[in-house]
Amino acid sequence: MSFGMDMSLLLEIGFPVWLKYVPGISFRTDNEPFKTAMQGFTEKIVGMMKSEKLFASQGGPIILSQIENEYGPEGKEFGAAGQSYINWAAKMAVGLDTGVPWVMCKEEDAPDPVINACNGFYCDAFSANKPYKPMMWTEAWSGWFTEFGGTIRQRPVEDLAFAVARFVQKGGSFINYYMYHGGTNFGRTAGGPFITTSYDYDAPIDEYGLVREPKHSHLKELHRAVKLCEQALVSVDPAITTLGTMQEAHVFRSPSGCAAFLANYNSNSYAKVVFNNENYNLPPWSISILPDCKNVIFNSATIGVQTSQMQMWADGASSMMWERYDEEVDSLAAAPLLTTTGLLEQLNVTRDSSDYLWYITSVEISPSENFLQGGKPLSLSVQSAGHTLHVFINGQLQGSAYGTREDRRIKYNGMANLRAGTNRIALLSVACGLPNVGVHYETWNTGVVGPVVLHGLNDGSRDLTWQTWSYQVGLKGEQMNLNSLEGSSSVEWMQGSLLARNQQPLAWYKAYFETPTGDEPLALDLGSMGKGQIWINGQSIGRYWTAYANGDCKECSYTGTFRAPKCQAGCGQPTQRWCQIAVYRYHVPRSWLQPTRNLLVVFEELGGDSSKIALVKRSVSSVCADVSEDHPNIKKWQIESYGEREYHRAKVHLRCAPGQSISAIKFASFGTPMGTCGSFQQGDCHSANSHTVLEKKCIGLQRCVVAISPESFGGDPCPNVTKRVAVEAVCSPTA
Repeated sequence: MSFGMDMSLLLEIGFPVWLKYVPGISFRTDNEPFKTAMQGFTEKIVGMMKSEKLFASQGGPIILSQIENEYGPEGKEFGAAGQSYINWAAKMAVGLDTGVPWVMCKEEDAPDPVINACNGFYCDAFSANKPYKPMMWTEAWSGWFTEFGGTIRQRPVEDLAFAVARFVQKGGSFINYYMYHGGTNFGRTAGGPFITTSYDYDAPIDEYGLVREPKHSHLKELHRAVKLCEQALVSVDPAITTLGTMQEAHVFRSPSGCAAFLANYNSNSYAKVVFNNENYNLPPWSISILPDCKNVIFNSATIGVQTSQMQMWADGASSMMWERYDEEVDSLAAAPLLTTTGLLEQLNVTRDSSDYLWYITSVEISPSENFLQGGKPLSLSVQSAGHTLHVFINGQLQGSAYGTREDRRIKYNGMANLRAGTNRIALLSVACGLPNVGVHYETWNTGVVGPVVLHGLNDGSRDLTWQTWSYQVGLKGEQMNLNSLEGSSSVEWMQGSLLARNQQPLAWYKAYFETPTGDEPLALDLGSMGKGQIWINGQSIGRYWTAYANGDCKECSYTGTFRAPKCQAGCGQPTQRWCQIAVYRYHVPRSWLQPTRNLLVVFEELGGDSSKIALVKRSVSSVCADVSEDHPNIKKWQIESYGEREYHRAKVHLRCAPGQSISAIKFASFGTPMGTCGSFQQGDCHSANSHTVLEKKCIGLQRCVVAISPESFGGDPCPNVTKRVAVEAVCSPTA
């Protein structure tokens, strides 16, 4: 048995739009045009890696390659063609002779020598399809993605650590976290319709590159504990012993050592078990790791590392003077890209050169129509394949409608404010990401597909679907490159009092700002805006949309099987602006900035107040710890050589971010404190010296360590009671 853990960033590459227009193509099946394109791309990438000697067989760092991604469910729908395709893909990949193994995730039929691997929240029920293949977990999901209009999905680290320990105790050989480092979908690169610009994923390292605590350090402790078991893990398969109705031990006993994993699968209660004639108390839904089959040095549900609370704050130095330029809806039909009878699919027209496509037609209204004489107003119905629709009549916004990630389709019904004579109806269809998964998703539609019907005329309804329609790709501001340094100087922008007319749809805003001092990560707060896109110095930050999140943000327990909807946050808040989550506002890389006069351009579809846009810094505001004196922390072990260990007392470790120091102790108690970080309270037992001890040990330092013992706090406030230290410390910039 081999054993390894990888915490690398997994890169997945989507298909370019032009691929769907290759004659005769059908994605991800036994189709010659697709296989030709796929083989050419794979050979190109492998060739680039070989030329730089990056594969382990060449002395480089790449130890593993993957072909295809989560194909199993789709392959079953394709039937024989899917099986033929996967066999071809495996043979093609292996033939490239990389000298490292190839894997296929979620592909139980992966043909030799390709290794089938698991993706998911849990993989302890997974098995390799041949006994001589290792058990590999290529995507251990640390959280979940966020969609516009959706809540933030968080995965408790206690459950993630439990899942990983379950996989290891069963004989798992390889674990790759997805994601370990959160990221940002800059530009229009979001991986699917309605996926947010942020791809933070509740990862151990957040979108801004800051560690998320306690998730980061608790997983670090888990892997250090597993590392101590390494010699036993790689020597034998586990022997499984029942310890109770929902408890068991996985024991790795070999001549080189003994390691044990004690599991409690009960999600409701602690379990007292006897193992090797010793008593152990197992928290619910947890695994304890014993690297010597005796001493617990880690429990997945018992956190002894700090919790960090984050803040976004403006330093007051980034105030901006805004200017505005309005899209000219009235002049749209002057130079259309094309004119034809009927409605066209959006991507077939735009080829993804823009998110925006105008559908424009004219309607003649007789002066004798009843609605002009005070009768019932007209209404317009529009059906679209998604993703957003803005309806303009005679240059005025009549209304908007939106799809969702679950149902991209739009059924718009709204008032139609028409007049006698010629009226222009302009439908602005907005894409919000490209299809990325599903059988034959290259055939899926986007944009206005019809019918488009005018209701309430004297002669009933008028179907406009097969009228003459004109098409305009993109916005005028896009064509003039208003988002760039050069293009923004090519038009006259409104200034001063003219900007007071807020809530103007289809408006461009620009301002200049100075780069804030310091090295904290930066973000834009766009809570005062509606929906659109952002650029800084000509580079696209991405799409923004202050759609308010609907969900169920009830209290979340780490116990029990985790699924994406289980632990939600940010209900009733704009999707990417909830202040206590790392998915907060819109990430601005400092590397994109120049020292002075940075150009910020915002295109707003719906209308917003640009004066309230703010550039903010992200930093740690406070750190907390809540640790028992008998906490099974791996830092109790001092490893001199394998098998020689020395026991140490439990300790509280606090650490602010680089460039910060502990400026105040908000709470401290050695005894039986209650509550959680941000809401600690003294319990019945409390040492009066707690605050003073923590202040002396920590104030003015970036990090500090305090032993949890009566000696450290000048006496025992409650003998014969298991005590804890709870502390919350404020982090401030170091002077």
